[in-house]
Amino acid sequence: MAKSRSMFTCNQCGAESSQYYGRCPLCHSWNSLVEQAMAPKASPVGRRPQAIQTGSPQPRQAVPLGAIQDHPQMRLPSGYGELDRVLGGGIVPGSLVLLGGDPGIGKSTLLLQVANQLAHRQPVLYVCAEESGQQVKLRWQRLALGSGADQQAPGLEAHPGDQDSQLFLLPEIDLETILTELESLRPTVAIIDSIQALYYANLTSAPGSVAQVRECTSALMQLAKRSNISLFIVGHVTKEGAIAGPKVLEHLVDTVLYFEGDRFASHRLLRSVKNRFGATHELGVFEMVNQGLAEITNPSALFLGNREEQVPGIATIVACEGTRPLVVELQSLVSPTSYSSPRRSTTGIEFNRLLQILAVLEKRVGIPLSKLDAYVASAGGLMVAEPAADLGVAIAVVASFRDRLVDPELVLIGEVGLGGQVRPVSQMELRLKEAVKLGFRRAIVPKGQGLQLEGLEIVEVTRVVDAIAQALAS
Repeated sequence: MAKSRSMFTCNQCGAESSQYYGRCPLCHSWNSLVEQAMAPKASPVGRRPQAIQTGSPQPRQAVPLGAIQDHPQMRLPSGYGELDRVLGGGIVPGSLVLLGGDPGIGKSTLLLQVANQLAHRQPVLYVCAEESGQQVKLRWQRLALGSGADQQAPGLEAHPGDQDSQLFLLPEIDLETILTELESLRPTVAIIDSIQALYYANLTSAPGSVAQVRECTSALMQLAKRSNISLFIVGHVTKEGAIAGPKVLEHLVDTVLYFEGDRFASHRLLRSVKNRFGATHELGVFEMVNQGLAEITNPSALFLGNREEQVPGIATIVACEGTRPLVVELQSLVSPTSYSSPRRSTTGIEFNRLLQILAVLEKRVGIPLSKLDAYVASAGGLMVAEPAADLGVAIAVVASFRDRLVDPELVLIGEVGLGGQVRPVSQMELRLKEAVKLGFRRAIVPKGQGLQLEGLEIVEVTRVVDAIAQALAS
């Protein structure tokens, strides 16, 4: 049997070495050498898995783009409209989807529910590298997934003996065993939970290391493309919230999804940050219930808060996450400080954006905020990062400072410039239509939009001072 070898490559300068050093002998950078598996040179007995082998059996030649034949592929519905929206319309055959999120946020729950929905139409392989088969089945029974594809409402009884399901379970961490099972079973969809737990025996590093994650992902990617298997990969995240492991992990896959949410709240947000088959920055909204994750078809109602009792410092905006408009309630509290320097705090709004808006209000509008504490939050904890929320933040802060009420049927859309201007934002018509759908009667927007919608009074302004006068007129 041929003995496998390893080579160490520097991430900084590309130098290669057959021995590991703490410091690169060429560029002298520390801890930059990464292990790479080398194919054995001897007989094919004991060689690397076929999916990991490199090279093509015959050289290829460049062809004109128009000469490439079209192979239209139907997207596969996952059974969950929110997930299909984020994926761009469904699961693309042969695609790799990387799903990351904090521990306990619901990644395994979501994928098990998706696998159960798909398994009634085609074979699905669920590789549980971090749990035993018994643990996965206990969760499957707890989520009442045995009743099949009709999991609309929670509380369905589980039928563990469901013979229609083609959901196969593989509790395994060895990469070669998983590749062999994928080759023999040829499922339509496969789920790897998680990539950091897989282990390739020809590498000496531990599971979860840079070399292991890179080699395992590359092998799975080659097999998925060759066999047309749609692959979902669960990835761990760092304490900063980014996908753990090498950045090449995100380059290898076709789609990167983040599953996020407050552990003390019931709703969960599924975001797309990379998608080769659809738009990025799409948003799917789920709610964690007793029997797993349920879809939220009208998320604007979730982020509007309680509209019955009005208090000063509340304004409503329309944010856009990809192609989905969301009506969000912003809350602000401005109060005298008891410290030498005032406090500023945000929840769901970028902190630096708040500081910029406070500076504009003090310099251009003349509101003395430098000696006042300022707190701004979005209802439901939704993270609103786009500039279209600037005008809503400014009006909420001024309303709290003056102890005034903002009309609950008013929405505010616009970016606030450093000179005190109200600047236009994208997808204005889409935002206003969502506001009309939810019963809003009035909107303050940047000048020059030229839009007219039945049932909605549109007020165009050029400066933030004019927007304050219109919003706090009564």
